[in-house]
Order: sequence, then C-alpha cells, then structure tokens
Amino acid sequence: MTVRFGAVTVDWFGLATIRLEGQTGVVIYMDPGPESAGVLDGYDARDGDLVLVSHGDHYDPDSIRRVAHEDAIVVVHESIDAREIDHAEEQPEALPYEVERVRADESFVLGPLDLFTTPAYNDPAGAHVDERGDPYHSEGDGCGFAVTVDGVSTFWPGDTDVLPSHEQLDVDLFCPPIGGTFTMDRHEAAALAERIRPDLVLPVHYDTFESIETDADAFVVDVANRGVPVVLDERAVN
Repeated sequence: MTVRFGAVTVDWFGLATIRLEGQTGVVIYMDPGPESAGVLDGYDARDGDLVLVSHGDHYDPDSIRRVAHEDAIVVVHESIDAREIDHAEEQPEALPYEVERVRADESFVLGPLDLFTTPAYNDPAGAHVDERGDPYHSEGDGCGFAVTVDGVSTFWPGDTDVLPSHEQLDVDLFCPPIGGTFTMDRHEAAALAERIRPDLVLPVHYDTFESIETDADAFVVDVANRGVPVVLDERAVN
C-alpha cells in the first residue's frame, strides 16, 4: 500500500527499495533492487528525479534504469565499485545520468532537496558478523541517507547496526532495517526509534528472503508501546 505522511507518499517495494514522492511531484528512490531480489519485478516507472544508493550490495544498473528518468541524478556511496559486485557490470559513472559520489557523514543540497549521509556498518565486536567473525558491512563501505522533501525528512540508515551517531538525529520519518542478520534487528530498531522519537516509523529490509525474516507485527506492537507512531507497508510484505 502507499503510506501517506504529511506532504509525501511512501512506497516500500521490499528489501531496502523505498519510493518517496513529494506534494510538488519530486520523486526519490532509495536503494532500488538489486534485480536478484525481485523487488522491482514488472516495475518500470522511470519517474525518479533522484536515486540514492547506499552501498555495493544495493547497486544495480538495471534496477536504476527501471526507476530513473533520463535527467535523474544518481547519488552513490564513494566505495561502490562494479568490479567487486557480481550483478553489476557498469561503474556508476558509466550510467546515462548525472552521478555524484558521497562519503558518509556529509550534508549537501540538490535543487529543492536537503540531504545528509550517516555512517553505516556492522560492529566487528557485535552480533552481525559472518561465520569467520567478520562484519557483513565494514566501516567505510556504505552510508545511510536522509532527505528532506516538502518539509518532511526521511531517514534510511542503510545496512547497519545501531550506531552512536543515530541517537543525535532529528527526523520525521524513520525507515529502519529490522530483519537482523546483516543489520540491526527489530528489537534494536525499536529501541532506537524510542530514543530518536520520529513522527512515524516505517520498517524496511525484512522478509524479502529467509535470512531477514522477522515478526513485523511484534515490531509494531513494541514501537507503539514505546509511544512512537508506527505503520507497515503491507503491500511489500504480503
């Protein structure tokens, strides 16, 4: 379903693919695809003014082409290298769009949009590590994105643990990953939502495949019991 929040509408397609549309018609996509996840099967809108890609796992040129119009701006984290990605043959700069690379923890303006990035990684001493004890996402390999459109700030933290920098944020719409394994889990995300107290929480990055399956209804109850408004995009999870 489409979630309406203030002056924006929000659609979650699955995994980390989020579409925002402002009242003025600006369309933003966060982390479209990859194709292998199937979240954009049958979708070919090509209406995106801005496409944000947080890290290499979510970089997919074919998915970007499905969502971006010909004059779109594509913003990617500085670490993304197609040579290290099985499903990507083109470097971002080879795409037929204006492409900007960004670091974590920087602020910038693109036309009517205010954006900032945040660090995104798994703590090597934390729970979200592989069988060798290595973090699934190392520090410096990705970022989170916050974008303000028509007065509404939306924050997608990327594939990450809860980090100290998150607790200082002031955002309207918080879209945390809750699937665990590769990111914070639903319990950690709920606790973070209580600390930053956004006007609305819409969870993402869960149930797209087995290793990120979780109890989204339990997450909703947990967040609501903490006094924070929360909603599910049921289209994406059914």
